[in-house]
Amino acid sequence: MRPYSIIALFTLLCTCVSAQLLAQTANSEQDRSVTYYLPDLDYNEDIMTPEQFLGWQIGDWHISHDLQQAYMRYLAGASDRITLEQIGRTYEDRPLLNLIITSPDNHKNMAELQRLHEYWNVRNSDVKENMLNEVPAVLYQGFSIHGNEPSGGNAAPMVAYYYAAAPWSALEATLDDNIIVFDPCYNPDGFNRFASWANTHKNKARTSDGQDREYNEAYPRGRSNHYWFDLNRDWLPVQHPESRARIASFHKWKPNVLTDHHEMGKDATFFFMPGAPTRIHPMTPKVNQELTAKIGKFHAEALDEIGSLYYSGEGYDDFYYGKGSTYPDINGCVGILFEQASSRGHLQDTDNGLLTFPFTIRNQVATALSTFKAFGELRDELLRYQRAHWHKAYAGSNGYVVDFEGDFGRGREFMEMMQRHGVPMKENEVNGVATQVFIYETPFSKAAFEPILEFEDSLFYDVSTFSLPMAFNLKYTKSTTGLPKGGSWQPAGNAFPSPKAGRASYAYLLPWDDYYAAKALYRLQDAGVRVKVSDQPFTAPGGEQLSAGTLMIPVGNMQEMSDDELYALITELEEELLLDFIPTETGTPLDGLMFGSRSAYQTLRKPEIALLVEGGVSSLDAGETWHLLDQRFGIPVTKLPLDRVGRADLSRYNTIIMSDGYYGDLGERGTKALQEWMGPGNVLITSKRAGTWAAANGLASVKTRRMDNPDKGVKQRPYAKAYRDRSGRVLGGAIYQMEGDLTHPLMFGLKRSEIPVFRRGTLLFEPANNVYATPLRYSSKPLLSGYSPRGFEQAAAESAGVIVSGSRGGRTISFADNMNFRAFWYGTNRLFLNAIFFGDTIGSGTTD
Repeated sequence: MRPYSIIALFTLLCTCVSAQLLAQTANSEQDRSVTYYLPDLDYNEDIMTPEQFLGWQIGDWHISHDLQQAYMRYLAGASDRITLEQIGRTYEDRPLLNLIITSPDNHKNMAELQRLHEYWNVRNSDVKENMLNEVPAVLYQGFSIHGNEPSGGNAAPMVAYYYAAAPWSALEATLDDNIIVFDPCYNPDGFNRFASWANTHKNKARTSDGQDREYNEAYPRGRSNHYWFDLNRDWLPVQHPESRARIASFHKWKPNVLTDHHEMGKDATFFFMPGAPTRIHPMTPKVNQELTAKIGKFHAEALDEIGSLYYSGEGYDDFYYGKGSTYPDINGCVGILFEQASSRGHLQDTDNGLLTFPFTIRNQVATALSTFKAFGELRDELLRYQRAHWHKAYAGSNGYVVDFEGDFGRGREFMEMMQRHGVPMKENEVNGVATQVFIYETPFSKAAFEPILEFEDSLFYDVSTFSLPMAFNLKYTKSTTGLPKGGSWQPAGNAFPSPKAGRASYAYLLPWDDYYAAKALYRLQDAGVRVKVSDQPFTAPGGEQLSAGTLMIPVGNMQEMSDDELYALITELEEELLLDFIPTETGTPLDGLMFGSRSAYQTLRKPEIALLVEGGVSSLDAGETWHLLDQRFGIPVTKLPLDRVGRADLSRYNTIIMSDGYYGDLGERGTKALQEWMGPGNVLITSKRAGTWAAANGLASVKTRRMDNPDKGVKQRPYAKAYRDRSGRVLGGAIYQMEGDLTHPLMFGLKRSEIPVFRRGTLLFEPANNVYATPLRYSSKPLLSGYSPRGFEQAAAESAGVIVSGSRGGRTISFADNMNFRAFWYGTNRLFLNAIFFGDTIGSGTTD
């Protein structure tokens, strides 16, 4: 037989075997009953199964969020074990639901049960330590915070059906004494986006080829929420409605165990906590991990029973408290992460054979039920651990004094963030206005405030630090003696100024000190008001000392609206944004140049913004910019796909933003369009790798800095150390200090030249040749908190934080870091906003 005939026969044989396996898989799925997923019990026939409700079995299709929540509402109406609470809505107005599951009698007595659950609160004298047997424990089960990790959200209807319809004898031992808070979908918007994609591209004759369109979502993919954020990083920042509703529910119920069902790469198996023992935050108590391991034995038993491969104790970590499996650990709860190998669509070839969507769901159901079993058997230990945690939390009067430095916008946001986490605090009021806040030291606040520079391990699944006052660039000091003496310390109630502007006959002045001054500026511009900015400090006619960046809004002939209309708008902005406009009756300040000076005051153009997206652009970084401008400041943004730039009318925009990423998909036509767009009045803003692209294409003057190889001179390393050596060179997230030139337009509004900046990645920029063009640099010893790869801190010292260059009369502002990290790095947002509003005012002689 000829060689090619043997090959052809072998290929035909493989094809037949593959077809037979696919046929067997399809047949087994057709034969699936409820007992494929659940124990074989005598379920209540009066309650519809998911299959009866949907018309198809779970796993046949990806359930959409509307169908999922409809079934949850049905179960709440059909079962006296379930009540339903709507805890919020997403950006796309999808409901966020909690099912409260317990015995019918407990539902009638819920207020008393919640009072007894305050066993954790050692300050509650009504619930004594010896009342343990009367106290209900709470299990919080949640699914699919990443929308394109769908097996969890598709398992949720089956698990909820089990709680609603299984014989009471199977649930009684646990639900008679305890409560389940059931969150069927943490991320409805992303979950629905992915379900639509997977169902739209599903083949009837299923293909397991990972190259099929079914398994390759379009940008930005379903992992994220509406604004392309990873909600499993938002448990700490709490910047989105999904997170705010969830965190409020968490602190309402104070659960003892919280589960978080995820997916990972298709060639893996199934992971459950605990994670790598050397990668746990030092604030996490040892007993927490011991309880996690005890619960893990129940998962192993359940997966053994159905023959599923699994692992634990490696790969994932418990370090960043902004994740669903880790946030509980600093709050007296045990967080459990589940990671199922993902079929992404309906069927995939993997290293472990064909992976079907129903199989992925089955594992999630099994471990949800094993959690329920572990919770019931370990409830006393869990309650004692929770009480001990909160006893420690309330043990002292130490804390942190945070100064708002006159920026009440940032101050409000900071206090609201801490309040969402239930942190006790008091505010220092001066003339009825909160100027400082005292944050009491609890395990959570200590973890959120203290810098960390020593680590047992150099590998991190996510960031290695998350200091909140550094994120806000707020000055703070630690107090070991309680509340500072001499202040007027009151219960925190957000006592911020609510001024009412006096009427001006000449001009209104608005200091740029407040975070939300930028929102007021855009609202004025959008209403057609002409606004000027001072590039010099001056003393107002009334004696107020005002910094560079102060806005001047003339009254009279310069404006198209009447004086009455302008005053009404100013008053509206003051009341809404709590800003203090200063009225003036003359154009002559007490000190400084007159308001009509062309050298001191420049008219600001209204920003018209395009944000480049798709292709190799980081959806996370682009989403952070979109969210900042659209949600927080009300500034419209055109999201312009890379492949459309070459044929778009770019003259509509005076500001184009390029987030971190690769820009090869612009192509020759798109690149040329950007080069031709650049000109007087136009500003190109780039972040990280976008700056190197701009430099390579004549749109910026940016040179990268190489760091020395830390292994230079090393002749041999053990093979077994290769992975850890490579991982130890990764900068997943740390805080560094930069120093800024406060006279530069990009620094307007800042009070201190030192600025904490969040950095991911090791790309560094050399300072510009022009001595005025690098207004922000890394300090000589820049590391403030977090893990820094060996040699990086030295390489980063004195490197550029931002470079201002010019092309054809336009301005390119290249940031070395992400100024809008995860929507909670308020301290550097101002630099980014300054680039938008003031970038075109930067003098041509000061650019590279």
